[in-house]
Amino acid sequence: MQNERELAAKYRKMTETPVEKLIMQLAVPSIISMLVSALYNMADTFFIGKINTQATGAAGIVFSYMALTQALGFFLGQGSGNFVSRAMGAKDNERAEIMTSTGFFTGLFMSICIVLPCWFMMDSVLDFFGATPTIMVEAKRYFSYILLATPFMVTSFILNNLLRFQGNSLKGMIGITTGAVMNVVLDPILMFVFHMGVSGASLATAFSQTVSAFILIYMSQKYNPVKIHISKLRPSLRVYREIVAGGLPSFARQGLASVATICLNRAARPYGDSAIAAFSVVSRSYMICISALLGFGQGFQPVCGFNYGAKLYDRVKKAFVFCVKVGTTVMTLIGITAFVLAPDIVAAFRADDPELIEIGARALRNEACAFPFMGFTIISNMYLQNTRRTVFATITAVARQGLIFVPLLFILRAAFGLGGVEKAQAISDFLTFCLAMPLTIYAFKTQEIANKM
Repeated sequence: MQNERELAAKYRKMTETPVEKLIMQLAVPSIISMLVSALYNMADTFFIGKINTQATGAAGIVFSYMALTQALGFFLGQGSGNFVSRAMGAKDNERAEIMTSTGFFTGLFMSICIVLPCWFMMDSVLDFFGATPTIMVEAKRYFSYILLATPFMVTSFILNNLLRFQGNSLKGMIGITTGAVMNVVLDPILMFVFHMGVSGASLATAFSQTVSAFILIYMSQKYNPVKIHISKLRPSLRVYREIVAGGLPSFARQGLASVATICLNRAARPYGDSAIAAFSVVSRSYMICISALLGFGQGFQPVCGFNYGAKLYDRVKKAFVFCVKVGTTVMTLIGITAFVLAPDIVAAFRADDPELIEIGARALRNEACAFPFMGFTIISNMYLQNTRRTVFATITAVARQGLIFVPLLFILRAAFGLGGVEKAQAISDFLTFCLAMPLTIYAFKTQEIANKM
């Protein structure tokens, strides 16, 4: 009975609260979570940069693997979470619990299966990710503990998404933020007090992610109206079809972020360790710049899913327009700031490597020019994903990091050398915006037709 009252109260909140107010309520914890996550990833790179350029490059190499674990977590978390938010909007709570439990336990099993082959083929994996012989030693040290923590990293992403899609983003923020703060505190202690170097940064990240996972499990079971139960595990084709439909765009986006990082490392490898390290710094700086927008969009997603499931299409459109306006304004301001301060931002990580600073500043300034287009691109992709336009959402997700970026990267490198590598991401972002615009307009037109029927 109490659970039914909680679900009824959640339904009223998600379908009756003014969308602007509701989005901000849900977005603030998500923004903080994303900013803190980006900051502690940046903290690793910052402290590692105090060792040498090869260590900074190692962080960029291993980031490819971390992006893959994030892709798996977001695929299962958003795939099941998208369905859960629509099911709760339609008051189908039994199927919501089945989807929640199946998404969680599938992620736990798959992540365990990843660890062993990667451990025994570590050299080959890191070479594939783009490590040079001089970076390889530091990369193996950084990779070791992070690899062992893979199941906890994946389940953290799944649970954080499930909390968000049920309107409990504040609880997810607590779990993510606690781990992030621990990571920032432990980094210098393990690296410099206990003289563990790069291995200390790896151990700090692994331990912090493990703590986050257990906090998120507690939050999910205590505060979510839809619980995780092993008895609700239903590994059926029907359930996985729904997870794929809701999570494929996220997997494509996050997975191709890893592929893009691998390609970028391999494209930069002929230009030396400083070039690889520079792009590692730029990628972490980019994540700080974009994290607020991603968190804001995550506040939009449960509002979109709930109201779409409840067939309140006018609220969905109103929420979308509000988010695009705010996102574009904020990203324009961030872009101007990043362009002006690019050399100082890069130098903060490795001040004694002029080549790294020069390459990194040029790449960051190029990327800053594309920031104003990111507000529409990211919010539209989330809208398409939450309204189950799987094909359109997947196209816009794969365009930026794969369909457009990867071939463009090697074409521009062949034509312009290192300068082409530096410009590839910014041009890809603009072309993705041009692709997302007509797809989103078409999706809204079909939604308006459905609304009139």
